[in-house]
Amino acid sequence: MSKVLILPGDGIGQEVVIQALKVIDSLNVNFNLGMTLEHGLIGGSAYDATGSPLPQDTLDVARKCDSILLGAVGGYKWESLLRDLRPEQGLLRLRAEMDLFSNLRPAILYSQLVSASTLKEEVVLGLDLMIIRELVSGIYFGKPRGIEIRNGQRYGFNTATYFESEIRRIGHSAFEIAQLRNKRVCSVDKANVLEVCELWRKVMIDLAKDYPDVELSHMYVDNVAMQLVRAPKQFDVIVTSNMFGDVLSDCAAMLTGSIGMLPSASLNQYGFGMYEPIHGSAPDIEGRDIANPLASILSVAMMLRYSLDQVNLAFKIETAVNAVLDKGYRTRDILTEGGIVVGTNEMGNLVVEELV
Repeated sequence: MSKVLILPGDGIGQEVVIQALKVIDSLNVNFNLGMTLEHGLIGGSAYDATGSPLPQDTLDVARKCDSILLGAVGGYKWESLLRDLRPEQGLLRLRAEMDLFSNLRPAILYSQLVSASTLKEEVVLGLDLMIIRELVSGIYFGKPRGIEIRNGQRYGFNTATYFESEIRRIGHSAFEIAQLRNKRVCSVDKANVLEVCELWRKVMIDLAKDYPDVELSHMYVDNVAMQLVRAPKQFDVIVTSNMFGDVLSDCAAMLTGSIGMLPSASLNQYGFGMYEPIHGSAPDIEGRDIANPLASILSVAMMLRYSLDQVNLAFKIETAVNAVLDKGYRTRDILTEGGIVVGTNEMGNLVVEELV
């Protein structure tokens, strides 16, 4: 019996999570999944209801659950709030409080969607790489930070910091996942100009001695950005810092044709995870029944695989998604010539039909 906290969040997050819940309900009824659900608030919707983007009640419930399924946070209506009250701060705090340091972002191109990618078929067909992003340290959390007046003008500053232990544990995640894949890790840094990256590289080299079966390579982040659009299939597992991973994972996502297809996992050392689509809250399409729910549905599959030891049910979800795509059904973001356009709700129903 597993207990999962559901945090729909804001914008289309609420719409796509509804479809993921349909899948969970189907697995509970038809495959004895035995998952119980708790529901909570985060982000802008939480601020509207409680005055905080991460209410204490949400955090308390999270600590009693086995995993979290998140939708998305943010939106135009909250952009004028003080920084500490903005929706994104609730998400950052939740990651930090639960110590979700290892962010797994797969970039997989489904063969049915090869024409939806902006790159040539021979460049992206068969793409399957994993970006592992350190998630609770680095420049997003480093101090000092702020905006001050210096020499009569505004001056903004942030601090990129990593302890050796923080680098080492994300490195362990990367090497262990590589052992389950093609046994290659590319560590991404900017060691030629940044001391924090020089340390990153030294720690990765030292750590590789514990994994003699895994090939370790190094690449500067600007080169990786270029290589992702030139020859992305050269990569198996990419491991990198918080900020670099943030940028590179979105770049890799677009190789697959749509950011709406990709799930993610954020794990702590005990296997507790938060699972979410990598797309944002997309307030411009909220309420129009056009958001792609497949990333949210596939996030459930990742949760079953990485936190709940239900690999067979994870495979069932992935097989159902493939079957729907095989039949030509597409939301607008992945629509190509000959596809059958469906809305958010119908796409969720179609996946559930393939599960039974």
